[in-house]
Amino acid sequence: MKLAYLGTPEMAVPPLDALLDAGHEVALVVTRPDARRGRGSALSGSPVKQRALERGLQVSHDPEDVIPLAQTGQVELAVVVAYGRILKPHLLAELEFVNLHFSLLPRWRGAAPVERALLAGDEVTGVCLMQIAEGLDTGPVYARTEVPIGSETTASQLRSQLVEAGSALLLGELDHGLGTPKPQEGEATIAHKVSSDMMRIDWSRPAVEIHRLIRVGGAWTTFRGARVKILAARLESTEGTDHGAGSAEEPVLHITRVQPEGKPQMEMSAWRNGVRLAADEWFQ
Repeated sequence: MKLAYLGTPEMAVPPLDALLDAGHEVALVVTRPDARRGRGSALSGSPVKQRALERGLQVSHDPEDVIPLAQTGQVELAVVVAYGRILKPHLLAELEFVNLHFSLLPRWRGAAPVERALLAGDEVTGVCLMQIAEGLDTGPVYARTEVPIGSETTASQLRSQLVEAGSALLLGELDHGLGTPKPQEGEATIAHKVSSDMMRIDWSRPAVEIHRLIRVGGAWTTFRGARVKILAARLESTEGTDHGAGSAEEPVLHITRVQPEGKPQMEMSAWRNGVRLAADEWFQ
């Protein structure tokens, strides 16, 4: 099939590879403009742009460039995966756009469906192949597949599972023909972006909630006035600990890996030894 592909981050690279490896023609790849991706670094292309150039594909930063290709029959369908911009109505009028959305719509419409599913304690999420329409992820759905969320699954792990499932779903639907999409049914929830402030740990919250925050990635706290990232933890039902949060009514949270401000990642035991943590001292 003759396609345009719109995507930006690392998670949008595997579906592009899958399409190409399956023999589909990608006439144009559209991605976000080059950006500085590290402190003080030079401008660099998005992961999708880098992979597209490696595979000899034409790359644009302007979705308007899809229009002439659609009008001349060089593109039959546009596939969108984590592109990061809302497409204007006149684009949708020129060509059909389908989107791999990493949730079971209408639950978790919006920018952060993976993070929100974890934070909410969902036991299952999934991927929908949907037709893009005006509105925030409101379009009808061609097909969906479910992905379970394990009790220790991190956001990074879940993204990988969803991308793999989504790539297979996309290829299967293109092979069999898209058919007629069905309207979304059920109560809609919005997956707002997760800010850095929201990732600060409130140690008064239940251990299960804190564990979910850590699994999302980017959780942080402070110790003696300096920020500390909490990189990994585990829940245990055993009561009593000298380096965790919990109570007799809930599991105990054991911090296993941290990164103090300005220092490399380290095991929690090494950090404790280095700071000489007092018996009554803990993160703020």
